[in-house]
Amino acid sequence: MKSAWSGLLVAFSLYSAIPVPQVQWEKRTMRWALGFLPLIGVLIGALEWLWFAFCAHFAAEGLFYAVGAALIPLFVSGGIHLDGLCDTCDAVCSYGDREKRLAILKDPHVGAFGPMWLIAFLLVEAGCFAQIYTRPALLPLALVGFALARCLGGCKVVLSPCAKDSGLARIFADNSDKKAVAVMLFVEMAVYLAIAGLLVYTVPHGLTAAKVWAVVLLLWYGAHEKLTRRIFGGITGDLAGFCISVAEVLSLACAAFGGLIV
Repeated sequence: MKSAWSGLLVAFSLYSAIPVPQVQWEKRTMRWALGFLPLIGVLIGALEWLWFAFCAHFAAEGLFYAVGAALIPLFVSGGIHLDGLCDTCDAVCSYGDREKRLAILKDPHVGAFGPMWLIAFLLVEAGCFAQIYTRPALLPLALVGFALARCLGGCKVVLSPCAKDSGLARIFADNSDKKAVAVMLFVEMAVYLAIAGLLVYTVPHGLTAAKVWAVVLLLWYGAHEKLTRRIFGGITGDLAGFCISVAEVLSLACAAFGGLIV
């Protein structure tokens, strides 16, 4: 029980900006940490729902809601996954060899392509939120998507080979109980998918939309796996953050476009 609590604290201390008691990073405390990563997504989803309810109650403008909604994940996570998105875009757009791309991921400086794609990402995110605010039938898919995206990111670290012998992904991969964490994440994914299905069950064609959403995220997981192995030789912390960020925006897109149809 103590090691599980320590794992929760490690997960929240690294992957969120929420102040928590600090614990020593070691095998005992990090064993379960990645299994608690999706709980940060649960918190983001809950805050997003409260923000939506607040704006809907006071008839706020769509742009006001969308900007606030796009900033909530940034404030809660501290931007760690967007940093991975930015670095990955810099590395992929460099068209260098594997060693050069891995060096770009490690470089603390930012290039030209990362900020451009980061701006595009935030614009797409805000646009999807604005559309969801107008047609919120599939809002639950977007809210649950924050937790599900972190399930995918956690699976990347414990199931994919590491591209480097150092870095956060290597530290967590080496200190995690990979089999137990993978099972934990798969169970969480099943729970979140079931919750999403129940929340959209009464929406016409809601279950169909939820199935499409799940398939889209599964396809993204496979595409990300192929890209990371071919270009980088495995996973890194930045590439896991890239996976999580894109999975989040894909969930938003499914909820936005699906809301137009159902």
